[in-house]
Amino acid sequence: MSTPIKTVLIYGYGVMGRGVAKTFADAGFATLVKSSRAGKLEGLPAKTSVVEQLPKEAPDLVIEFVPEEVPVKQAVYAELEAAYPGNAPGEAPLIATGTSGLDLVELARKMKRPERFLGVHYFMPADTAPVVEVMAGLATSRAEVDRVAAALRRTGKEPVVLYKPIVGFLVNRLQHAILHEAYYLIEAGVASAEDIDHAARRMLAPRMCLNGLIQQKDISGLKIHADAQESIVPKLFHNATPNPMLQTMVALGRTGLSAGKGFYDWSGCDVEAVHRQASTQLAKLLEFLRSGIGPPAPGTRPKAVSR
Repeated sequence: MSTPIKTVLIYGYGVMGRGVAKTFADAGFATLVKSSRAGKLEGLPAKTSVVEQLPKEAPDLVIEFVPEEVPVKQAVYAELEAAYPGNAPGEAPLIATGTSGLDLVELARKMKRPERFLGVHYFMPADTAPVVEVMAGLATSRAEVDRVAAALRRTGKEPVVLYKPIVGFLVNRLQHAILHEAYYLIEAGVASAEDIDHAARRMLAPRMCLNGLIQQKDISGLKIHADAQESIVPKLFHNATPNPMLQTMVALGRTGLSAGKGFYDWSGCDVEAVHRQASTQLAKLLEFLRSGIGPPAPGTRPKAVSR
């Protein structure tokens, strides 16, 4: 049986690092934050220590939240492997990247111990969003991935585990698949952003909240779904190029809420108030999903199918 993770080092202290450090510290883990601004950091979570240099004793797990640039992240991994070269259990930490979109295979290419590397993808806000994605690197064992997932459960998170590396993890891949089609529908004049959002809020998302994507198809009936796939899937937008409409909008400075204009006109809106409202509403929805709808009725919960 693998040794439980007890000590965690957060490498990099931005908004995400702060939230993640809080989840581990609140759960009783020995939590360190490594930052070159150690003496200037504010808002440190309680029971968290901050250091400028790596501690002599290896932590069980390091999660880095440095900028999303491959050379920057690879330099961090080289530093960590040089500081903790041990081969015996407890002498070298598991090293996790907090990336959301970089290729784990590329990130680990220069590592001496790629079997100790994996991805841990939090969502904003990191301290309250329930799901965390845990993804194996190319050489990571299932046991080590499960070990990290177990630690995340102890912080109150609901880990989604991927045992093979794939760019974008799970949630972002599903999100971008939907958005790629949505952007095409807008660009082709088929539907407006407003109507797409209305359909998502009032029909697509509620069903996902209750039954997910796959279970909902079981409930609806796979024969109907398979027949629909034959006519719909060939007509979906399959271009593998990032949407040109979106790229043009960004190039023109129409980057969304903070710029005052994106797919919507945000001029005159209070940016901070919009963010606060979104966070508050999400928290209320998550709480409702946890407790408001009650437990499943007897005889309604399916079992997983072995593959």
